[in-house]
Amino acid sequence: MSVLTVEPGAVPAGEEPPDSGERHRLTAVTGLAALSLDAMASVAYGPEAIVLVLAAAGAHGLGYTLPVTLAIAALLAVLVASYRQVIAAFPDGGGSYAVARTHLGDRTSLVAAASLVLDYVLNVAVAVTAGVAALTSAFPALYPDRLWLCLAVLVLVTGVNLRGIVESARAFIVPTVVFVGSILVLIVVGLFRSAPASTVTAAGHASVLADNATSVGALLLLKAFASGCAALTGVEAIANSVPSFRVPRVRRAQHAEVALGAVLGVMLIGLSVLIGRFHLQPVAGVTVLAQLADASLGHNWGFYVVQFATMILLALSANTSFGGLPVLLKLLARDNCLPHVFALKADRQVHRHGVFALAVVSAALLVFSGGDTNTLVPMFAIGVFVGFTIAQVGMVRHWRLERGAGWWGKALLNGFGAVLTGVATVVVTAGKFAEGAWLVVVLLPLLVAAFVAVRRAYARIGERLGLGRIPEPPHRERSVVLVPVSSLSRLTSEALSAAASLGDEVRAVTVCHPDPEDRAQLHALERAWAEWDPGVPLVRLSCERRSLGRPIAAYVREVSAAEPATRVTVLIPEAEPERLWQRLLQNQRGAVVAHAVRRETDAVICRLRFRLF
Repeated sequence: MSVLTVEPGAVPAGEEPPDSGERHRLTAVTGLAALSLDAMASVAYGPEAIVLVLAAAGAHGLGYTLPVTLAIAALLAVLVASYRQVIAAFPDGGGSYAVARTHLGDRTSLVAAASLVLDYVLNVAVAVTAGVAALTSAFPALYPDRLWLCLAVLVLVTGVNLRGIVESARAFIVPTVVFVGSILVLIVVGLFRSAPASTVTAAGHASVLADNATSVGALLLLKAFASGCAALTGVEAIANSVPSFRVPRVRRAQHAEVALGAVLGVMLIGLSVLIGRFHLQPVAGVTVLAQLADASLGHNWGFYVVQFATMILLALSANTSFGGLPVLLKLLARDNCLPHVFALKADRQVHRHGVFALAVVSAALLVFSGGDTNTLVPMFAIGVFVGFTIAQVGMVRHWRLERGAGWWGKALLNGFGAVLTGVATVVVTAGKFAEGAWLVVVLLPLLVAAFVAVRRAYARIGERLGLGRIPEPPHRERSVVLVPVSSLSRLTSEALSAAASLGDEVRAVTVCHPDPEDRAQLHALERAWAEWDPGVPLVRLSCERRSLGRPIAAYVREVSAAEPATRVTVLIPEAEPERLWQRLLQNQRGAVVAHAVRRETDAVICRLRFRLF
């Protein structure tokens, strides 16, 4: 027999239904605002990370700032080109996880996923603490309250994302435009200056430049390169979140990825040119970006615009994780590596459980660090470089298998990128291992083990349920419905009526304890039952202990043993109060019975809600 199902508003396969939630998805512009804040904000600490490492070689070492930045910009171009191809090859999102799952095997894909999860969570904590640190630098009186400020910012970003990714993108467009615009103005104005307009910001602060150091070795350059690569965190977020874009999703996501690479590359190179042009030196207590703003724009309102825009964007750059991680968690849940609840969507295309999970874990990290950025930074960026390397290696295999036009050139590009990111991963991990990176090294395999454990649990459940196999045809069995009662009321009558509709035989059961008061109540119930005479037997269950659920569960087992071919159902009547607070007035007997029957028997449990309004 064939079955024809007609659903209201059905549309042909492959087409988007009229109300498919497209208006709650991203365009290329809003995608850039929602998913690139992490990468954009990294220009506030990326060039500074390079300068601080090269400062160990004195003024001579600072002369290598631009070459190192150009190498990072070249890697950025490789990554953008690679992730542009990842977007086209894996339009369901997932980035390095999706690439590895297809081309590098299951275990490698879980390593990629674990590295991305760690990076996304750490990004939230680092972004929020860095933004609050900028605020407390401007207003030192707020420093003792930095943890509460961090938690407040986290609540704000979480609340915006719960309203939908499009709403979060719209909310962050203005800060993104102001930040990018101010940095570009800073660069353009600085290029036309032959000397710094002001050095007020750095005045009175001690230089961290090493004295009498002139040699620059390959290891120092590698360390500077690896530290500066922190500016590349967030490049993968768009590829992880392709399903969040409007159709055509692939093209819009690719446009956003290219725009991100172009803007980020221009800002990184421009700032590095100005560092060399103004011969800036890193000083304690003042960021390199603040010195550049002072030198290019002068110590005026333009300087404060750059500082406040940087502060706001750093705090809000946590939004990149809120846009990317829930989609990744959805894919992991779909592959049975996480609880399936993470695959559920709420209104406005929000993976609400993923957003909440990210917020809770990030809040725990903030409390652990006390709102201190330096506690978190050593653990940051390692995960994303692991993901970069895995994605590049996977794309090399992708091109070898596909062998389309010019495949060898694309494979060579990805292979070169894999070497660069692999070197960066090793150098960053080794250099920051003692400072806290060891924690990521420990957490990464633990997270992979957790994914494997969840998958095995789902496999066992699927085997028991016979998922993927055609089950036996349904058949009717004789059924007995048990209704727990303690007194006579309208609720009792409704419960017995419902039970009579469900089963072949209905039995009311009541639990009796040895206390004189309980025995008196039982006798009163039995007299009232005989007088009412509902046509349903009342079964007395004696119990020496003050237990309610276990005697009923024991009776269910007794019935099942005596009548193996009988299906036992326990129907639990419960009153539904008019007001939510009135639930506190209930005795919770139904929940106690349901818990005991569910834990100790295979009976069907039915909760009958009787509305009091």
